[in-house]
Amino acid sequence: MESDGDRCPPGGSRNPDVVCENQLFKSRLSETLVQLACSHRHCAFPLNRNELCVWNTATAQSLRLSGHHYSISALSFGSKINPLLVCSASREHVIVWNLDECTQKVQEGLTPRGIVIGTLLGMVLHVRFSPDDQQVAVCAGNRIYMLSAKNEDILAKLDGHLAPVTTAEFCPWEKSMLISVSEDRTFKVWDYSTGQLIYQSGVLTAVPLLSLLIDEDNKQIITGCAEGQLWVFSLIRDHNYRCIARINLKKQQERFCNKMRNSGKAIGEGQNTSKVCKTNNVKPEGSVETSLPVLVIEHCDFLVCLHNEENMYSTPTSYFWVGSSTGLLIINSANFELEAFLSYKDYNDLSIKFAGSCALTRKTVNGKVFCLITSMFEDITAVLEVNLAALVRTQQSDFLLCGNENSLSVTARCSLLTNSPLCKGLKKNVKEPSSKTLGVKSMVKDQPLVFHNKIKSSGYTAAPRMTMFSPNNNLKKNKASKWKTSYKCKNKEYPLDGYPPVKYEKEISVACKPTPICCIQYSGDGEMLACGLADKTVLVLSSNLTDTCNVFSGHDGAVNSVGWSHDKKWLVSASEDRTLRVWSVCNNEPALILDKEKFHKRVRFAQFYFIDKFILLCCGAEFHLLSFHLDTAKDDLKRYKERSVCKLVQKFPMASTMEITSLSAVNDFYSYIVLTAGSNRALEVFDLNAGCSTAVIPEVHTRSVHQICQNKGSSFSTQQPEAYNLFMTTAAGDGIKLWDLRTLRCERRFEGHSSRCYPCGIAVSPCGRFIASGSDDKHAYIYEMCSSTFSHKLGGHKESVVDVTFSPSSPQLTTATLDGKLRLFLP
Repeated sequence: MESDGDRCPPGGSRNPDVVCENQLFKSRLSETLVQLACSHRHCAFPLNRNELCVWNTATAQSLRLSGHHYSISALSFGSKINPLLVCSASREHVIVWNLDECTQKVQEGLTPRGIVIGTLLGMVLHVRFSPDDQQVAVCAGNRIYMLSAKNEDILAKLDGHLAPVTTAEFCPWEKSMLISVSEDRTFKVWDYSTGQLIYQSGVLTAVPLLSLLIDEDNKQIITGCAEGQLWVFSLIRDHNYRCIARINLKKQQERFCNKMRNSGKAIGEGQNTSKVCKTNNVKPEGSVETSLPVLVIEHCDFLVCLHNEENMYSTPTSYFWVGSSTGLLIINSANFELEAFLSYKDYNDLSIKFAGSCALTRKTVNGKVFCLITSMFEDITAVLEVNLAALVRTQQSDFLLCGNENSLSVTARCSLLTNSPLCKGLKKNVKEPSSKTLGVKSMVKDQPLVFHNKIKSSGYTAAPRMTMFSPNNNLKKNKASKWKTSYKCKNKEYPLDGYPPVKYEKEISVACKPTPICCIQYSGDGEMLACGLADKTVLVLSSNLTDTCNVFSGHDGAVNSVGWSHDKKWLVSASEDRTLRVWSVCNNEPALILDKEKFHKRVRFAQFYFIDKFILLCCGAEFHLLSFHLDTAKDDLKRYKERSVCKLVQKFPMASTMEITSLSAVNDFYSYIVLTAGSNRALEVFDLNAGCSTAVIPEVHTRSVHQICQNKGSSFSTQQPEAYNLFMTTAAGDGIKLWDLRTLRCERRFEGHSSRCYPCGIAVSPCGRFIASGSDDKHAYIYEMCSSTFSHKLGGHKESVVDVTFSPSSPQLTTATLDGKLRLFLP
């Protein structure tokens, strides 16, 4: 067993609720660059160069095993608990030990012996048991040996790497699949039963790859290098090992600290607050910038810290640990963001400040995780006990509030306040249609009668004049009734479990010559499609792209945005000419014009709001709430006087920004929430019932957000009420992020499309299951809400796809390109 001289008294931490030093071991020779091992209740590490020490965390007893003559360089526990196996490797031997048998022999006073399964394989950097514990993968030099776990037998040799293999992992769901990474900066996928190489990646980085994790929940592999970079690749069969994300741990730490600092939270307690978060990332003169080598990547039971996680997001999210030389980090595998981190140097009573090797238990025990680390500079090994819930609570308490009474909600949950801006709409003192209407004379007062021989027609009996204008009115009514009829005919439920629209149906050009399409949007009934063009016009097409319903001209610049009213009768458009126009779908003339004299900057975006009671528009660093009254009736005597009225209710400035780059609000139902994004890369949430800003999310993307897309559903689909609190943001070169309004957290990140040269639009399907995105690589991409990588790639475009939109009534997707083409896709 163990002598008292080799074990040091455990050190205490100033915050033992987060981390404490369970045990500390001294070794005669430093063993820093080794593969350590942790199982459910055991930790394995080398002592005194060639001794194997297995520490039982439950009984606080250690078991020493001898059998190696050279330094032990790699250790691994078996996949099964009964019997629990451990494999140790050195330059001359690879030995498998049965811990139950070894413990029994020690109790009997005998010397335990293991099974030698490999001899003189060279310098071993990594060993790993297969899922059934029948085989062991041994990474020795540039080669991987597949050994039998029961006897000395080499089953296969896998050659192909050009430098020492640092890690290899078995794929749990694919039989005979092994994935390896190497100092040659590539990863390879093998069929170890036949020795065949299935896939070889390109060179990922300039430094060696050190660690690897296979994420069974998301069917992904995660690999890390010596400079703190992580790569995530998809293992789904049809994805061809595409790269999903790249994570810079140092930038994640800086962003996390900025978020904590902005929220007024400190990491830890008192003097244990991380120095990284205390400072403003200003490095003192003469300081040395250290790298963050990724020593280990392991699964994390992060959800044990969360209560009501089912209310946050429909799909459970997985997390993983990253062990570096300076501390431990928890990464969210859905949005690839840092959730919490623990720095060794922030806890003064920890004996090791810089780790040379690291291992973590996969499962928590009573909410705690055991971490085994060796010192980079001293001959000591420490067993740390990390309270996962306490660690998260000290750093993420702001973001774990879910479903409480103070959380925001898109749907209106209370009545309007008396002083709300939404009560200050256009008063009903607008001139109502008087009794003196067109074609109807007023009542004649009693007058004395005068009889003449000849009476000139007075026009009192001019009934034909009343019917002169009836044909036009009837046409409008007939047209409207036709839309209503078609709407009723098409009023069916949107399929909630159908396939996405990925089959190409048809393509049309919106103009005779190539004209960029700036924006597209379907009407609420899915019957019409509005297109804002760079040639200063607004085009209205039928949903199947066969007929042109109307063309609106009058703007003097490219049309930035178009928006339908809830009743489908009106269309609002904003243009680069700093004007806003409201059009009647049945008429070519604008019903309302707000000219450039009312705006000091261009109007980026405009839409109807609060079920057509208001118009929202953003101009400069503020957005305007306008009430309006539209009247398209004509008076021959006052034909040049505009009967439509618009009134500014209130201006809402966005804090600390030069310009609002995107705005979004719901018009299909009553909602008080307005979302804005600014050039300062922040997102601000406004509650128009209270008439103020309620929340700010800084650094939403690495660049300014160019579109906010809410999950609005449609009148043809029904979603869970919580689903309407989800919204997406996108920025050039930074993918798509899915947010939950209740927690103001990024729930998932979608990457795979290209959006570096042009701000490409996004859309969410009415069923809430799919996200479509344009791309500047001449494709459109469709993501499933529960996956971070795209499921379909729609080609055939000749130019960049700048906008996409789903039909609200049927599974139908329309894409728009820079050369003026619209493409229709069906399931």
